[in-house]
Amino acid sequence: MNQANKLKDTLNLPSTDFPMRANAVEREPERLIHWNELEVYQRIQESKEGGDRFVLHDGPPFTNGDVHVGTALNKILKDTILRFKSACGFKTPYVPGWDCHGLPIEHKVSKSLHETDRTLDEISVRQACAEFSNSFIEKQKEQFKRLGVLADWQKEYRTMDAAYEAEILRTFAEFVRKGLVYRSKKPVYWSIPCKTALAEAEIEYKDHVSSSVFVRFRILNERSESYLVIWTTTPWTLPANLAIAVNSAESYSEVIHGGASYWVGTSLLANFVESCKFEDFSKGREILGKDMIGWVAMHPFIDRESPVFEADFVTMDSGTGCVHIAPGHGLDDYLLGKNNDLRIYCPLDDNGCYLNDGEVPTELAGVSVLERGKSEGQSANTEVLKILRENGSLLACSDYNHQYPHCWRSKTPVIFRAMDQWFVSLDKDQLRNKCLEEVSKVSFTPNWGENRIKGFLESRPDWCISRQRSWGVPIPVFFDEENEALLDPDLIDFLAKKIEVDGTNSWFLLSESELLEGYELDDSWRGKKLRKGLDTLDVWIDSGCSHEAVLKRDNDLSWPADLYLEGSDQHRGWFQSSLWTAMVSSENAPYKGILTHGFVVDGEGKKISKSDGKPHTADSYVRKYGADILRLWVCSEDFRRDIPISDEILQQIVRAYRTIRNTVRFQLGNLHDFSFENDCLAMEDLNLMDRWVLAKTADLYDSVTKCYENYEFHSVVQLINRFCSGVLSSTYHDIVKDRLYTLHPCDPKRRASQTAIHMVFEVFVRLLEPLIPFTADEAWSFHKEGKALSDSLLCIEKWPSYATSWKDDNLVDHADRILALKESKINDVLEDLREKKIIGQSLDAEISISLSKDDPMFEVLKGNFSELPDIFIVSSVVLQNGEDGSSIEVVASHAPGVRCPRSWRWVKELVNVEPWGGVSPRCADALRKI
Repeated sequence: MNQANKLKDTLNLPSTDFPMRANAVEREPERLIHWNELEVYQRIQESKEGGDRFVLHDGPPFTNGDVHVGTALNKILKDTILRFKSACGFKTPYVPGWDCHGLPIEHKVSKSLHETDRTLDEISVRQACAEFSNSFIEKQKEQFKRLGVLADWQKEYRTMDAAYEAEILRTFAEFVRKGLVYRSKKPVYWSIPCKTALAEAEIEYKDHVSSSVFVRFRILNERSESYLVIWTTTPWTLPANLAIAVNSAESYSEVIHGGASYWVGTSLLANFVESCKFEDFSKGREILGKDMIGWVAMHPFIDRESPVFEADFVTMDSGTGCVHIAPGHGLDDYLLGKNNDLRIYCPLDDNGCYLNDGEVPTELAGVSVLERGKSEGQSANTEVLKILRENGSLLACSDYNHQYPHCWRSKTPVIFRAMDQWFVSLDKDQLRNKCLEEVSKVSFTPNWGENRIKGFLESRPDWCISRQRSWGVPIPVFFDEENEALLDPDLIDFLAKKIEVDGTNSWFLLSESELLEGYELDDSWRGKKLRKGLDTLDVWIDSGCSHEAVLKRDNDLSWPADLYLEGSDQHRGWFQSSLWTAMVSSENAPYKGILTHGFVVDGEGKKISKSDGKPHTADSYVRKYGADILRLWVCSEDFRRDIPISDEILQQIVRAYRTIRNTVRFQLGNLHDFSFENDCLAMEDLNLMDRWVLAKTADLYDSVTKCYENYEFHSVVQLINRFCSGVLSSTYHDIVKDRLYTLHPCDPKRRASQTAIHMVFEVFVRLLEPLIPFTADEAWSFHKEGKALSDSLLCIEKWPSYATSWKDDNLVDHADRILALKESKINDVLEDLREKKIIGQSLDAEISISLSKDDPMFEVLKGNFSELPDIFIVSSVVLQNGEDGSSIEVVASHAPGVRCPRSWRWVKELVNVEPWGGVSPRCADALRKI
């Protein structure tokens, strides 16, 4: 064996079985099995017994598909928070939930049945929906576990469980008991393909092209041919026109053209004549809208009068200032109709087709109002326009691009359709104002969330809570032969007890007499022939009751929750429905804090969708990158905004992860022969850079802990990345390598650095645990027991701390100033020598520093002179007095003497040590002790 190999064997090279490569796709599942065998979640909760509780209440995802990467983001954020809170000593019970009812599931099941030409009765559809939901609960559960999410999976809640459904009904009974529930024929969002009313949270606004039309209405009792002109983008609603509205305070003008006069808002006159191509016209009279009240016009193609009313909602922003009123097709129209005793007329069936009711023209009967492409055949708009053209009432028609409400499931435009529905009055008993007051007490992250939810609360119309669906919780109402409704809170509570045992299928399976058996009806209802209603409750009531069904029913949890965490769309969804139900049942908000995140978008900021050919499921990313990479991606982005994802972005995360992993591996490798109990040194025995790295670790701890507390995980990742690359890898680790590798294993200088590394590691890896628990736990296992899987679980450890002695401002200032000199001058002169081929590596150099004794830096360098070669990673340093007042001068040259074949440092002469030969005096001392 030659001398080089002999000497290599004497070095204290890093030694660890902690792998360089994570191989996460294979190793993470092994760790999950290990955690499961050790019952990690239960052990965490037991270890925090007696501590304060922090309850994060889980918003239930729909069980209608694999876990989307956006849902994964949500669960990862929750798990990160809970891991941090648990480490800080809080008991963090976490009960996951599943939203099982509603349109998304029924739509998929119905589509599947349609594709196989199967038709099932209501109970069979419900059973198919339940089976569908259960299958995806199991899939999603495993996918959440694969992400490292710790939860009480044995207590998971499902909105279709009988006990949960009973709580929904009990909450609904409170709405009824307080007189908030009423039935009315009122316009609601209606999805034609899904044949159901929609909640506001089920609406999304998309670009849409409508037909913009100017239509004339002949004014009755006018001597000349005179018309009111309306403008609308929904020509299909004209058969339901019952009135015209104007603004009484605005000015209106008469436009005379072709022997006829047309009345429009004065400020809109120019646009009107241009749109209608009136080249030869004159302006006639000008009056105020109040002078038009009481006029009566004639419907353009139905033998029906349209009286003129005043309305504040009429503006001069667009159109003509004369608004076509169809009380059955719009909320403003409905309210105006109610105030003026107009009937709420809506001549459409559930399929969105015109009824043959004797008023609608026969050529329109059976025609669908669902807007389709121009090549897709007959539609209401085209047929209505045809009638208007034929009788000369259509003055102009053009395409109009605007944002229009669409059904979130079928992606088709919705219609506003008046029909008998159940509503919750949100203004009765000051309910809306009470909600607004309560929201002011809630903590919001980001803080703009408060104004957002308040805006939705203030503008929300009464809550339409009935749905025409099979898969849901039935509204427990009975009707007599005159269609009078029996909606009794005591009866609802009675039925809730039955449903708690048998589930809501019993409502559909049992007859009316069987459902009412055991309940004493009031005299006014006794003996009547009753039929049960078939509408189901809005699913937002389902999920909105989770605080009642879960938080209040589990002794491990608490009400209100400390935190609700969901996407920002839930300001008008779950956050709001939970608030309404809680205010009715308990007169308090069900949460102390609300945290919201944005949506996952592609690398260019566009919403990701299935149409781009990529699955975008959590599993698709985990199978490629592993869970810790996905978790690190989630936490590296500012989740308060939309979160971009792409392979390029994830590759950046992979590089950042490798830096973290290599940092941890370096530390573990250099602690292989170190026992903290036996080998650690006192703080005063540590060297300058050892003290410096502890101070920097303390700073990291302070900053990271504050960021965790403020839910600023992207800042945590940034701080950790900078610490790994700037403080450790390129600075401290680089500086201490020589002493770690070349000194005798028990040399005090080496033990000092190992002491510092041990302290840094035990803080650093615990700071990582909420972010990348698989990697952190793996590192901890190797640290404690020298193997990948052990009983030493990092997730049970407390949040780290440090002694006040770690921070010595004077020492840190000295070290920072020396490092600044290294960065600003020494590295430059060394690089110059390398470029000139005078040296190969920095250990080939000697540094000469000249500066005035009056310079404060002189005392800093002199006081730490023995450590300068290590800090600058050179063989020797010369410190010289410069002229008074002179600036620092740094000169680099090749180090004198001979190079030690063991440490590669240049020394005056080598010392012979058998059997290794000539080495530096420092290496000779180490070899003699081996």
